[in-house]
Amino acid sequence: MGTVDVARDAYREALPALAASLVGGLLAGVVLGGMRAELRAVEGLLVLVPALLATRGNVYGSFGARLSTGLHQGLVEPRVDAGDERLRAAASAALANGLLASALAAVGAAVLLRLLGRPVAPLATLLSVALVAGLLSGVALTVVVVVVVFAGYRRGRNPDTLVGPVVTTTGDVFGVVFLLLAVRATLALVGLVGGAG
Repeated sequence: MGTVDVARDAYREALPALAASLVGGLLAGVVLGGMRAELRAVEGLLVLVPALLATRGNVYGSFGARLSTGLHQGLVEPRVDAGDERLRAAASAALANGLLASALAAVGAAVLLRLLGRPVAPLATLLSVALVAGLLSGVALTVVVVVVVFAGYRRGRNPDTLVGPVVTTTGDVFGVVFLLLAVRATLALVGLVGGAG
């Protein structure tokens, strides 16, 4: 196979995923643009958004890369098996790392904004939003990464080519949607607790 054939195959495999990534990024932007009320209600949330979205890509991109490597080395079978210890361990580690990164991002945003003398929501509110959004998007991303990597591999696609755009797209879309849900749930809970007090 010549260099031109390799390049053509790489573009053929990557372009649909990149196109989906572009559309997903635009959808995430539309959702974020509609979150004006939530961004005003939770001061400091806008600082937290890029950190949360970036950690999704980093953590679950790494998870997808581990799965791809395991498939190429024959250490992981391209099917979901409850008894597959490697798959369970990799998924659990990705979810735990995502939650830890979300918590650190919330604490970092709160500390930084306080140091700069900027208004910021209580740390408990930021942590709640970050952890709920991290858990929901983490579960969704884990499922999507496993399904896409395994399905692509079974169809003869290189899973390494699919992981980046799929994680970026899914992380942005689910990240923003679940962030919106987390903010609304947290504000509702704070309102209930405040009303009870």
